[in-house]
Formats: sequence, structure tokens, C-alpha cells
Amino acid sequence: MLPEKNGCNHTGEQAWPIFAQAQNKPIIISWLVSENGLKPKSSVRKLIIFFKVNGPETTTSFRTSLGLKPSPVLELEGKKPITTTFYLPVLPSLYRDKTCCRGSNSSCPVKWQAGTMLSSSGRAVRKLCSSSSCTAASVIRNRNLLLRERYISPLVSSNLAKYSETTQHRAIPFLFNNFSLYSTTAAASTAAITSASAATANNHLEEASQPNLSDAYSAIELALDSVVKIFTVSSSPNYFLPWQNKSQRETMGSGFVIPGKKILTNAHVVADHTFVLVRKHGSPTKYRAEVQAVGHECDLAILVVENEEFWKGMNFLELGDIPFLQEAVAVVGYPQGGDNISVTKGVVSRVEPTQYVHGASQLMAIQIDAAINPGNSGGPAIMGNKVAGVAFQNLSGAENIGYIIPVPVIKHFINGVEESGKYVGFCSMGLSCQPTENVQLRKHFGMCPEMTGVLVSKINPLSDAHRVLKKDDIILAFDGVPIANDGTVPFRNRERITFDHLVSMKKPNETASLRLLRGGEEHEFSITLRPLQPLVPVHQFDKLPSYYIFAGLVFVPLTQPYLHEYGEEWYNTSPRRLCERALKELPKKADQQLIILSQVLMDDINAGYERLAELQVKKVNGVEIDNLKHLCQLVRDCGSESLRFDLDDDRVIALNYQSAKVATSRILKRHRIPSAMSSDLSAEQNIPESETASSS
Repeated sequence: MLPEKNGCNHTGEQAWPIFAQAQNKPIIISWLVSENGLKPKSSVRKLIIFFKVNGPETTTSFRTSLGLKPSPVLELEGKKPITTTFYLPVLPSLYRDKTCCRGSNSSCPVKWQAGTMLSSSGRAVRKLCSSSSCTAASVIRNRNLLLRERYISPLVSSNLAKYSETTQHRAIPFLFNNFSLYSTTAAASTAAITSASAATANNHLEEASQPNLSDAYSAIELALDSVVKIFTVSSSPNYFLPWQNKSQRETMGSGFVIPGKKILTNAHVVADHTFVLVRKHGSPTKYRAEVQAVGHECDLAILVVENEEFWKGMNFLELGDIPFLQEAVAVVGYPQGGDNISVTKGVVSRVEPTQYVHGASQLMAIQIDAAINPGNSGGPAIMGNKVAGVAFQNLSGAENIGYIIPVPVIKHFINGVEESGKYVGFCSMGLSCQPTENVQLRKHFGMCPEMTGVLVSKINPLSDAHRVLKKDDIILAFDGVPIANDGTVPFRNRERITFDHLVSMKKPNETASLRLLRGGEEHEFSITLRPLQPLVPVHQFDKLPSYYIFAGLVFVPLTQPYLHEYGEEWYNTSPRRLCERALKELPKKADQQLIILSQVLMDDINAGYERLAELQVKKVNGVEIDNLKHLCQLVRDCGSESLRFDLDDDRVIALNYQSAKVATSRILKRHRIPSAMSSDLSAEQNIPESETASSS
């Protein structure tokens, strides 16, 4: 415990010296001070230590939980650590508080802050060893200079900015206190800070700063030899005219090299691609790249470059771990506004499952305060010398809120591709669950006061959960992890995330145990998890739409990209009935599709039916259809003179079959449509091209 600060009105604040032993040499150490003395753990919960080993320059991080009692003791084992610098938040009481320092200097908190203090230039170091130094203390005035010179970390920098904005004190000292310690016992926590140790800190300040500066530069240099600029030419389908593509467009993004001579980037960077080029940093040459695998749900893609010239001088980046809150990351990429590489720094603000805009999926993401702009997509977020994530989206309408894909999601994608040779997807239980936060609701379903869980409200018929779960079951735990009433599970450091994250990290066909409450009794079940496809696909990237034209009637499967053709406000402008079915209906059987009559290409054969467009097709000649392939087969196998289609709202279309067949060729020619059906249908049914092509 620090000496009492007599006369100072700073009650409740605590500080603990942290001791370490490294080759019996003094190390640079700072006081760890909490901002809230009553709940110190809520203020500072993690300590990150960076050090330089004697020999090859590397950076290693240790994390240790901090507690109030006893004083934390950290041992650096081995002979490698020489110097250690702690980057920690600043205690508000370290301000030169005029109220506290008024009158006798004996009451000034600076009196016991024996150590060193950075000057306003960020270079000179001045020693405080007497109360008279209070009026002549050097202070930090330019946090940006200090951050650039690596005297303070981005975490400390952000605290300086926050404190200077929220208080009246503009002078904010930052101390490096040094201890010469050869014992790591808890009793050593009462050791006094001497003037000699303060002088040692002064001598070692530059030595401690330089290794981190070198490591930071080496990490950035490693990234520069790994990050590439991606040039993509793409052409998206026209879902209203599915036999056509829209005009091609050129976009740019970022990517980086991973082990195995592969490039990792975002899926939306290469979505609907027709041609992809990559360029190394500092090189004018562009190389052809091929897309090996794409995971649109997780917004990740792997590229390969066959030209060996490209790989000369390239380094790969290693994947790290999920960063803790307030840890600093550097986003490297090629954002809009320039052609050269860009490095943007930020800190981690939040870690939780987030909506992935590209794939419309819910997976874990990391929110950072660094700006992620178009072009940054696919670039790495560097922490130390490893990748903490992949930049992929920002929050529209907000400033400096960006998101990166965390390492667990990246590894799940890469491992799936390596094991199966293709993208395998993310598992789902196929459930819709309701929180049980209401006390009366829990009592209604027989939950004891100590029980927590979520209520099953809907089950996908195609999921394995449909085999064992029932509506109104209460899921208490997933794989032994208790589920809270709000649907969350423990994550780390008192953080919580939805239990869907545990499900999504499972491999396809992997089993999971469920503990649930049914009828007042607990049960244990095991289910097999796998990716589940919705009745109406949420995306159709990298493939041509399916369609079938007969007598000018254009039949297509309903997809969300089809609804997106109605514009950005598609939810309000698209047909309400189709929109509701796309978002809510579940498939009843495998390969089921919702088929609609998208439009009517006018001809004498179909006159009067044009107002029936955008209705769902339910039956062909009295047979319920499963999908577009089934509809096509029923039409081709029609053995009667008349062909009947049953649609929504009890609408009916009737055609003379032979006349309709003749009219189909005529209509295709008139509208310059090359084929009556998409290539996937003709290939599946082995239909000769001559039967589907328009007549010359």
C-alpha cells in the first residue's frame, strides 16, 4: 500500500506495486492504479507486458488477472526478459490538483510520486524526489507526440484525451517508477521507492522505450510485406431479367498473405467476380489471382496466385487471438482516398456477435474505433506481430466505428476449407428462442428460482433439433455451459455473448449436448449440428439465377436478392406477401423452393394474365410443386391438352399445351432471350440445347 496522502481529498483510491524478477536486474515498472478504489477490478482488469529478449528481437505478451488482495506478484521466468515497460491508465489524482496542492506542499500527492516524469516535449526526463518539485514538475501536454514517439501506448493516450476533456486540469503527469527487486514475496510490496531507484528509472527509460518502438516498426514492416491490393472486375445478375447480367464494375480491396501461399480477403471484395488481380506493396506489377474458396456468411475468401514471381519477398502473417477491450490494433490496407498503403490505429471497443451485412449472418465480431473505409475491406488488423482480425465493415451514419472479423471465425473458415477442400459453412440449431427474463413466465414453465434458460418457440423441420426438441422446451445449458435468461453465456472477464456463438463454432456434423426442462423435469439430449439453408436464400453470389420460361410466363425461385431489386427500401417497396414469406417461412422438406411468376412476356397466348405477376405458383395440373426443377418437369411431362397453373389468391392460368410450346420459341426470339431455361435446369434434366434455344 502506498504511503498515506495526508491532507488530500482522494478517498478510496488504491495503488499496488507490481514486482518482478529478471536476471537480478532492475526493470522499468510503473504503479498500477485503479480509477475507482471501491471496485478496482472494474477499472483495470488486465495487465499486458511487452518485453524484448536478449538476442533475436521478438515481442511476447503475458496477461495476468489483477486483484485487490494480495498485491499481484508476477514472475518473469527464464533469462530472456531484460526490461519491461508497463502501459497503464493514469489515475486522475495524479493531476496537479490546485485544491489538493494549495498551501503546504506536504499535502501534495506529488510528494510520494518519487520517480520520473515525461516532459512536454516527450523527450526529456525529469526526476521528482522532493515536495519542492511540485511547482516545477514537467507535464505531458502533447499526447500525440508522445504516442508517435512510443513513450505511451494508445491506451494511455486515449485516457489522457478523456481526462483532459472531462476535467479542468490540463497538466497530466505520467510516471515511470523503478524498482530494484530480487524477491517476489508479497511482503516486498511494502518496499519504499527511493531516490536511487528513481534515478535508475531515468537511466532506463529510453532503453525500455526503444524495444517496443523496434517491435512496433518490425510488425508494421512485416505487414507491409504481406498486405496486397486487390483489383476486382465483377458483374452481378439481373434478377428481374435472369438471363442477363448487369454492367461490369471495378472495385478495390485489401488482402494479406497467410501460410500456404494463400491470400485472405473479404468475400464481398470478390463477390460475383469475373477477373481478379493483386498487387504487392511497392510494386507496379499486377498478378492474376484465382478465387479458391468463398464463405459469404463469414465474409471471407481465399485467393491463390500461380505466378511464382509474385511470392518473392512476401511474408505471411500469423493469426493471433481475440484482443481484450482497450487493446490497440493497427488496420493495414488500401482505403479510398489514395493509391498507397494506409495504416490506421485504434483500440478495441467491444467484442460480441454482430450482423454481418454481406452474408446477413450473425457471427462474432470486434468493434474498434479506427475508421474502416471502402478499400480497407480484407486488410489485417495487427496486434503486436500477429493478426487480430480482418477489417470488413463499418457502422453507417456513425464516425470511427469499424468492425473486424475475429480469429476464431477466420480459423473456422480456413480449417473447413483445408479439411474438405471447400467452404463448409457455420452450424445452426435451427431454433427460434425467447428470453425468460419475466418472473411469471419462468413460473409458468416450472422453472426453479436458480434455473436459467431460454424458451423454444420455433424449430426448423430440417434440423436435427426437430427430432428431440419440442415447442415450449426450456434450454438450460449447451454443452454444459449454463444459458442465462437473456440467452447469453459467460465469455471472459465478466463479458457475455449469446449462446449462438457456441453453436456457430461447432464443426459440421459435430454433436452437442443439451440440458433442458420439459414439463417440470430435466432431460439430457444430444443433437447433430450442421449448416441449415433457409427456404428463401439470403444471397446468391457467384452463381447465375435459375429461371424457366413457358409461353411467356417467367418462373423463378424467390430469393432475397430478387427482392433487393426493388431498391434499398425493398422491405417496404417489394410485394408484402413475398417479403413476409422470405423472412419468416421455414422449409418443410429438403430442396424446397418458393416459386413465383415474376413477369409475363406479352403475347397472344398469355394475354390477360399479365396482372398475375408476382404471385406464388402452388400447383401444376393439380400437383403441388417442390421447386423450379419439379415445375419444369411437370410442364414437360404434361400429357393432357390443357396445362393449368394454380397461384396465390386462388388465381388460375390455363393454356393449350401444344400452342404454348410453339409460342415459347416465338416469344424467346422476340425478346432476344437465348434460352427458355437457365443452364442449371437444362444440365440437370439433360435437355438438348436445341429444345431450349429460341428459333432463328
